[in-house]
Amino acid sequence: MTRNDALNQATEYFETGRLQSDLAALVAYRSESQNPDQALVLDQYLQEAIQPRLEAMGFTCTIHQNPSSKIAGGPLLLGVRIEDPSLPTVLTYGHGDVIWGQEGEWRDGLTPFELTEEDDRLYGRGTADNKVQHLVNVAALESVLAVRGKLGFNVKIVLEMSEEIGSPGLAEMMDKHRDTMAADVLIASDGPRLSAERPTMFMGARGGISFDLVVDLRKGAHHSGNWGGLLADPAIILAQALASITDARGQLQIPEWRPTSLTPKIREALRDLPVGTDKEPTVDTDWGEAGLTPAERAYGWNSFTILAMKAGLPEAPVNAIAPVAWARCQLRYVVGTDIEQTLPALRRHLDAKGFDKVQIRPLDKAVFGATRLDPDHPWVTYVQASLKETTGKDPHVLPNLAGSLPNDCFADVLGLPTIWIPHSYLGCNQHAPDEHVLKSVCREAMQVMAGLFWDIGTRAPDRATSQR
Repeated sequence: MTRNDALNQATEYFETGRLQSDLAALVAYRSESQNPDQALVLDQYLQEAIQPRLEAMGFTCTIHQNPSSKIAGGPLLLGVRIEDPSLPTVLTYGHGDVIWGQEGEWRDGLTPFELTEEDDRLYGRGTADNKVQHLVNVAALESVLAVRGKLGFNVKIVLEMSEEIGSPGLAEMMDKHRDTMAADVLIASDGPRLSAERPTMFMGARGGISFDLVVDLRKGAHHSGNWGGLLADPAIILAQALASITDARGQLQIPEWRPTSLTPKIREALRDLPVGTDKEPTVDTDWGEAGLTPAERAYGWNSFTILAMKAGLPEAPVNAIAPVAWARCQLRYVVGTDIEQTLPALRRHLDAKGFDKVQIRPLDKAVFGATRLDPDHPWVTYVQASLKETTGKDPHVLPNLAGSLPNDCFADVLGLPTIWIPHSYLGCNQHAPDEHVLKSVCREAMQVMAGLFWDIGTRAPDRATSQR
């Protein structure tokens, strides 16, 4: 049996419709981790959809309740399949939870928890994020097993049900079970390709921290005619404070929020990478840090965003000075940013600008850390070569994703080199109505992962030279 046989097996899984029918079954689980009413479904997804399939492949699986004491998170499945302790071990990961279905906001003919096929698209909540991604990887392992009768390496899996609320409990689980989950490398899938036509691999992610800024001056609103000019306006104070965090084009004005890790080596790695899509929205070239390319701004720099803000009654404005103004804010940050000093630096900045009335309220949710792996790492060059052999195309190689995911639980807690191979694309409507995946990407993803797993079972990078 040959590598091509494994690729053919993986292609057949797609072309016979089995991937599509399996994905439809996964999408049907209303696994909304943000919705307390669906807590039982989170358990059912692991117990019914994942565990039996893994055990049929020879995994020993255990399902654990979430250990987080701060946030009520969903369960986690840990699976282990050992062929020989002397062989290399690959850890993989996925999350079966999704964001709110947003029913009623999808276009006519679509509903979030029923898979719908239209031309090259498969619509449904969780198709792109993350159900098809871990389905492809599991099915690719099955393809190699079916052809060779063995993998030629050991494999472990973590599948959580709380990623969409910040992965509470995941770091604790990896720390508690670090011996069980010990491996040589993490190879997992999440996020989008930079281009639907070419594989992407990234080795880390920007971190993300969210917080609220609040100006709360008094109880009750007061008539803007009688009290305008006499009472401080919380909305104006908050607007001025927010405007001080960046300049008019969004450049960060807090020194501690400006990273120092955009080295010449990282800039070279980002030099030819595309950003955005050929459809809306288009990249605003006059926004963000001047002197940086769009790729450097997205993957090598920090960005501040106001996610939502409110004062008064936006849906029914009245002639009154609101007593409170509120904004939900977020900083996406790269390696080299001291996250412990992020909010203290903001406090110093606001006080120096005279905004002592602005309160900073940290959110009681998990924070994704920033991670990055050297583009020259032996596992990176190995995976890059495997992807090119399968597709004939040079993959896009990112030091880190622009978005955030719980890679720090594997890179920092377990100390692993980490490589992510996404099976979605930038136009997938992730976290929005009409979420979908492309069948063409799924087909190539099956081939890419089957080829990579075949290669690892044939000859993996030398352990002595591939340690972090």
